[in-house]
Amino acid sequence: MGIFSKMFSALKKTKDKISQKLSGLFSRNKIDDEFYEELEDVLISSDISVRTSMDIVEDLRDKVKKDKITDNDGVVAALKEILIDNIERAEELEIQTPAVIMVIGVNGVGKTTTIGKLAHYFSENKKSVTIAAADTFRAAASDQLTVWANRANVKIVKSSEGSDPSAVVFDAISSAKARKTDYLIIDTAGRLHVKANLMEELKKMARIVEREYPEAHFYKFIVLDATTGQNAVNQVDVFNQAVGIDGIVLTKLDGTAKGGFVISMCSELEIPVVYVGTGEKLEDIDVFDAEQFVSGIL
Repeated sequence: MGIFSKMFSALKKTKDKISQKLSGLFSRNKIDDEFYEELEDVLISSDISVRTSMDIVEDLRDKVKKDKITDNDGVVAALKEILIDNIERAEELEIQTPAVIMVIGVNGVGKTTTIGKLAHYFSENKKSVTIAAADTFRAAASDQLTVWANRANVKIVKSSEGSDPSAVVFDAISSAKARKTDYLIIDTAGRLHVKANLMEELKKMARIVEREYPEAHFYKFIVLDATTGQNAVNQVDVFNQAVGIDGIVLTKLDGTAKGGFVISMCSELEIPVVYVGTGEKLEDIDVFDAEQFVSGIL
Protein backbone atom coordinates (compact mmCIF):
# COMPACT_ATOMS: atom_id res chain seq x y z
CA MET A 1 0.00 0.00 0.00
CA GLY A 2 1.48 3.38 -1.02
CA ILE A 3 1.88 6.47 1.07
CA PHE A 4 -1.08 8.21 -0.53
CA SER A 5 -3.52 5.38 0.26
CA LYS A 6 -2.11 5.00 3.78
CA MET A 7 -2.70 8.66 4.48
CA PHE A 8 -6.20 8.46 3.03
CA SER A 9 -7.00 5.44 5.15
CA ALA A 10 -5.70 7.09 8.33
CA LEU A 11 -7.79 10.20 7.70
CA LYS A 12 -11.05 8.37 6.96
CA LYS A 13 -12.78 9.31 10.22
CA THR A 14 -11.82 12.97 9.87
CA LYS A 15 -12.89 13.00 6.21
CA ASP A 16 -16.24 11.38 6.98
CA LYS A 17 -16.97 14.00 9.64
CA ILE A 18 -16.02 17.00 7.51
CA SER A 19 -17.41 15.74 4.19
CA GLN A 20 -20.81 14.97 5.65
CA LYS A 21 -21.16 18.50 6.96
CA LEU A 22 -19.77 20.11 3.82
CA SER A 23 -22.08 18.15 1.54
CA GLY A 24 -25.06 19.50 3.45
CA LEU A 25 -23.65 23.00 3.21
CA PHE A 26 -23.01 22.81 -0.53
CA SER A 27 -26.44 21.30 -1.21
CA ARG A 28 -27.86 24.79 -0.67
CA ASN A 29 -26.03 25.77 -3.86
CA LYS A 30 -25.72 29.39 -2.79
CA ILE A 31 -22.52 31.18 -1.81
CA ASP A 32 -23.73 33.95 0.51
CA ASP A 33 -23.09 35.30 4.01
CA GLU A 34 -25.02 32.44 5.57
CA PHE A 35 -22.83 29.95 3.68
CA TYR A 36 -19.65 31.49 5.11
CA GLU A 37 -21.07 31.54 8.65
CA GLU A 38 -22.03 27.88 8.41
CA LEU A 39 -18.65 26.97 6.88
CA GLU A 40 -16.92 28.59 9.85
CA ASP A 41 -19.04 26.44 12.17
CA VAL A 42 -18.10 23.33 10.19
CA LEU A 43 -14.38 24.10 10.46
CA ILE A 44 -14.58 24.79 14.19
CA SER A 45 -16.54 21.58 14.80
CA SER A 46 -13.77 19.72 12.91
CA ASP A 47 -11.25 20.76 15.59
CA ILE A 48 -9.78 23.68 13.69
CA SER A 49 -9.31 26.57 16.13
CA VAL A 50 -11.73 29.52 16.11
CA ARG A 51 -8.95 31.93 15.12
CA THR A 52 -7.76 29.83 12.17
CA SER A 53 -11.32 29.00 11.07
CA MET A 54 -12.17 32.70 10.92
CA ASP A 55 -9.02 33.44 8.92
CA ILE A 56 -9.73 30.58 6.48
CA VAL A 57 -13.29 31.76 5.85
CA GLU A 58 -12.17 35.36 5.37
CA ASP A 59 -9.48 34.27 2.90
CA LEU A 60 -12.03 32.12 1.05
CA ARG A 61 -14.51 34.98 0.88
CA ASP A 62 -11.84 37.25 -0.64
CA LYS A 63 -10.68 34.60 -3.12
CA VAL A 64 -14.21 33.75 -4.29
CA LYS A 65 -14.89 37.44 -4.88
CA LYS A 66 -11.55 38.16 -6.55
CA ASP A 67 -11.63 35.10 -8.85
CA LYS A 68 -15.41 35.38 -9.47
CA ILE A 69 -15.99 31.77 -8.37
CA THR A 70 -19.65 30.74 -8.61
CA ASP A 71 -19.72 26.92 -8.54
CA ASN A 72 -19.24 24.47 -5.67
CA ASP A 73 -16.25 22.74 -7.27
CA GLY A 74 -14.47 26.06 -7.57
CA VAL A 75 -15.16 26.87 -3.92
CA VAL A 76 -13.85 23.47 -2.78
CA ALA A 77 -10.69 23.91 -4.87
CA ALA A 78 -10.15 27.37 -3.37
CA LEU A 79 -10.74 26.02 0.15
CA LYS A 80 -8.19 23.25 -0.40
CA GLU A 81 -5.61 25.78 -1.58
CA ILE A 82 -6.17 27.94 1.50
CA LEU A 83 -5.93 24.97 3.88
CA ILE A 84 -2.63 23.89 2.28
CA ASP A 85 -1.31 27.45 2.60
CA ASN A 86 -2.18 27.42 6.32
CA ILE A 87 -0.34 24.15 6.90
CA GLU A 88 2.68 25.32 4.92
CA ARG A 89 3.13 28.34 7.17
CA ALA A 90 5.16 25.81 9.13
CA GLU A 91 8.23 25.53 6.95
CA GLU A 92 9.02 21.97 5.85
CA LEU A 93 11.85 20.39 7.82
CA GLU A 94 14.72 18.84 5.88
CA ILE A 95 16.59 16.42 8.14
CA GLN A 96 20.34 16.27 7.53
CA THR A 97 22.76 13.67 8.82
CA PRO A 98 24.44 12.97 11.11
CA ALA A 99 21.22 13.64 12.99
CA VAL A 100 20.31 13.47 16.65
CA ILE A 101 16.56 13.28 17.20
CA MET A 102 15.33 13.73 20.76
CA VAL A 103 11.79 12.39 21.06
CA ILE A 104 9.65 13.98 23.75
CA GLY A 105 6.01 14.16 24.83
CA VAL A 106 3.56 13.38 27.60
CA ASN A 107 2.70 9.89 28.84
CA GLY A 108 0.72 7.55 26.62
CA VAL A 109 1.13 9.26 23.25
CA GLY A 110 3.06 6.38 21.67
CA LYS A 111 6.68 7.56 21.88
CA THR A 112 8.20 4.07 22.18
CA THR A 113 6.27 2.78 19.18
CA THR A 114 7.13 5.91 17.20
CA ILE A 115 10.85 5.48 17.89
CA GLY A 116 10.68 1.88 16.70
CA LYS A 117 8.89 2.96 13.52
CA LEU A 118 11.34 5.79 12.85
CA ALA A 119 14.29 3.45 13.37
CA HIS A 120 12.77 0.97 10.91
CA TYR A 121 12.00 3.74 8.40
CA PHE A 122 15.56 5.11 8.46
CA SER A 123 17.03 1.62 8.33
CA GLU A 124 14.88 0.71 5.34
CA ASN A 125 16.28 3.81 3.63
CA LYS A 126 19.80 2.38 4.06
CA LYS A 127 20.75 4.59 7.01
CA SER A 128 22.45 3.44 10.21
CA VAL A 129 20.54 4.01 13.46
CA THR A 130 21.31 3.97 17.18
CA ILE A 131 18.62 4.31 19.83
CA ALA A 132 19.38 5.81 23.25
CA ALA A 133 17.06 4.44 25.94
CA ALA A 134 17.13 7.57 28.12
CA ASP A 135 13.75 6.88 29.70
CA THR A 136 15.20 5.40 32.88
CA PHE A 137 12.22 6.54 34.94
CA ARG A 138 9.47 4.17 33.77
CA ALA A 139 9.75 0.52 34.78
CA ALA A 140 10.67 -1.74 31.84
CA ALA A 141 10.85 1.20 29.41
CA SER A 142 14.25 0.13 28.09
CA ASP A 143 13.05 -3.48 27.77
CA GLN A 144 10.12 -2.37 25.60
CA LEU A 145 12.40 -0.19 23.50
CA THR A 146 14.83 -3.08 23.09
CA VAL A 147 12.05 -5.14 21.55
CA TRP A 148 11.42 -2.40 19.00
CA ALA A 149 15.15 -1.96 18.34
CA ASN A 150 15.46 -5.70 17.67
CA ARG A 151 12.48 -5.64 15.33
CA ALA A 152 14.01 -2.73 13.43
CA ASN A 153 17.44 -4.43 13.59
CA VAL A 154 19.23 -1.37 15.01
CA LYS A 155 21.66 -0.79 17.89
CA ILE A 156 20.41 0.35 21.31
CA VAL A 157 22.35 1.97 24.17
CA LYS A 158 20.74 1.60 27.60
CA SER A 159 21.42 1.49 31.31
CA SER A 160 19.72 0.21 34.45
CA GLU A 161 16.41 1.54 35.70
CA GLY A 162 16.89 4.71 37.74
CA SER A 163 20.15 5.67 36.05
CA ASP A 164 20.89 9.24 35.06
CA PRO A 165 19.24 9.79 31.63
CA SER A 166 21.95 12.26 30.67
CA ALA A 167 24.61 9.60 31.22
CA VAL A 168 22.78 7.34 28.76
CA VAL A 169 22.71 10.19 26.24
CA PHE A 170 26.44 10.76 26.74
CA ASP A 171 27.22 7.06 26.15
CA ALA A 172 24.96 6.91 23.10
CA ILE A 173 26.64 9.95 21.56
CA SER A 174 30.05 8.35 22.08
CA SER A 175 28.82 5.19 20.35
CA ALA A 176 27.16 7.07 17.48
CA LYS A 177 30.26 9.16 16.84
CA ALA A 178 32.56 6.14 16.92
CA ARG A 179 30.34 4.21 14.51
CA LYS A 180 29.59 7.25 12.32
CA THR A 181 25.89 6.56 12.81
CA ASP A 182 23.48 8.47 10.56
CA TYR A 183 20.67 8.78 13.10
CA LEU A 184 20.79 8.79 16.89
CA ILE A 185 17.25 8.66 18.29
CA ILE A 186 16.92 9.55 21.98
CA ASP A 187 13.95 8.25 23.95
CA THR A 188 12.91 10.38 26.94
CA ALA A 189 10.59 9.79 29.87
CA GLY A 190 6.95 10.61 29.26
CA ARG A 191 6.25 13.67 31.31
CA LEU A 192 3.45 16.02 32.16
CA HIS A 193 4.35 19.40 30.72
CA VAL A 194 3.64 20.98 34.12
CA LYS A 195 6.44 19.05 35.87
CA ALA A 196 9.28 21.56 36.19
CA ASN A 197 11.92 19.05 37.30
CA LEU A 198 11.28 16.78 34.33
CA MET A 199 11.43 19.72 31.94
CA GLU A 200 14.80 20.65 33.44
CA GLU A 201 15.97 17.10 32.76
CA LEU A 202 15.09 17.56 29.09
CA LYS A 203 17.07 20.79 28.99
CA LYS A 204 20.06 19.02 30.54
CA MET A 205 19.98 16.24 27.92
CA ALA A 206 19.74 18.84 25.16
CA ARG A 207 22.78 20.67 26.54
CA ILE A 208 24.78 17.43 26.52
CA VAL A 209 23.92 16.81 22.86
CA GLU A 210 24.93 20.35 21.93
CA ARG A 211 28.16 20.16 23.94
CA GLU A 212 29.29 16.65 23.04
CA TYR A 213 28.12 16.43 19.43
CA PRO A 214 28.18 19.97 17.96
CA GLU A 215 28.80 18.68 14.44
CA ALA A 216 25.49 16.79 14.42
CA HIS A 217 22.17 18.25 13.29
CA PHE A 218 20.02 18.28 16.44
CA TYR A 219 16.23 17.99 16.19
CA LYS A 220 13.62 17.87 18.94
CA PHE A 221 10.45 16.06 17.93
CA ILE A 222 7.29 16.04 20.01
CA VAL A 223 4.96 13.05 19.66
CA LEU A 224 1.27 13.94 19.77
CA ASP A 225 -1.75 11.71 20.11
CA ALA A 226 -4.08 12.95 17.36
CA THR A 227 -7.15 11.83 19.31
CA THR A 228 -6.58 14.72 21.74
CA GLY A 229 -7.31 17.24 18.97
CA GLN A 230 -6.92 20.91 19.89
CA ASN A 231 -5.59 20.01 23.36
CA ALA A 232 -2.37 18.85 21.68
CA VAL A 233 -1.61 22.43 20.67
CA ASN A 234 -1.08 23.41 24.32
CA GLN A 235 1.43 20.58 24.74
CA VAL A 236 3.46 21.78 21.77
CA ASP A 237 3.40 25.36 22.98
CA VAL A 238 4.70 24.51 26.48
CA PHE A 239 7.44 22.14 25.29
CA ASN A 240 8.44 24.60 22.59
CA GLN A 241 8.96 27.33 25.17
CA ALA A 242 11.03 24.96 27.33
CA VAL A 243 13.38 23.29 24.84
CA GLY A 244 12.34 24.40 21.34
CA ILE A 245 10.42 22.02 19.08
CA ASP A 246 11.60 21.41 15.52
CA GLY A 247 8.96 18.95 14.36
CA ILE A 248 5.83 17.00 15.24
CA VAL A 249 5.06 13.31 14.89
CA LEU A 250 1.35 12.46 14.94
CA THR A 251 0.17 9.10 16.27
CA LYS A 252 -3.28 7.47 16.25
CA LEU A 253 -4.45 9.62 13.35
CA ASP A 254 -6.40 6.62 12.08
CA GLY A 255 -8.39 6.49 15.33
CA THR A 256 -9.83 10.00 15.37
CA ALA A 257 -12.14 12.42 13.56
CA LYS A 258 -10.19 15.36 15.03
CA GLY A 259 -7.49 15.58 12.37
CA GLY A 260 -8.49 19.13 11.53
CA PHE A 261 -6.47 20.45 14.46
CA VAL A 262 -3.31 19.90 12.38
CA ILE A 263 -4.26 22.87 10.20
CA SER A 264 -4.54 25.39 13.03
CA MET A 265 -1.54 23.93 14.84
CA CYS A 266 0.77 24.40 11.86
CA SER A 267 -0.73 27.78 11.03
CA GLU A 268 -0.53 29.28 14.51
CA LEU A 269 2.62 27.66 15.95
CA GLU A 270 4.51 27.41 12.63
CA ILE A 271 6.02 24.07 13.64
CA PRO A 272 5.81 21.39 10.93
CA VAL A 273 4.36 17.91 11.16
CA VAL A 274 7.20 15.68 9.97
CA TYR A 275 5.86 12.13 10.28
CA VAL A 276 2.48 10.49 10.76
CA GLY A 277 1.71 7.11 12.29
CA THR A 278 -0.84 5.36 10.10
CA GLY A 279 -1.41 2.06 11.93
CA GLU A 280 -0.02 -0.53 14.33
CA LYS A 281 2.66 -2.19 12.22
CA LEU A 282 6.38 -1.38 12.22
CA GLU A 283 6.18 0.07 8.71
CA ASP A 284 3.09 2.18 9.44
CA ILE A 285 4.75 5.59 9.44
CA ASP A 286 4.78 8.13 6.63
CA VAL A 287 6.37 11.45 5.80
CA PHE A 288 3.73 14.15 6.23
CA ASP A 289 2.57 15.92 3.09
CA ALA A 290 0.27 18.96 3.24
CA GLU A 291 -1.44 18.36 -0.12
CA GLN A 292 -2.11 14.71 0.65
CA PHE A 293 -3.42 15.62 4.09
CA VAL A 294 -5.88 18.19 2.76
CA SER A 295 -7.00 15.87 -0.04
CA GLY A 296 -7.52 13.22 2.63
CA ILE A 297 -9.93 15.32 4.71
CA LEU A 298 -11.99 17.05 1.99
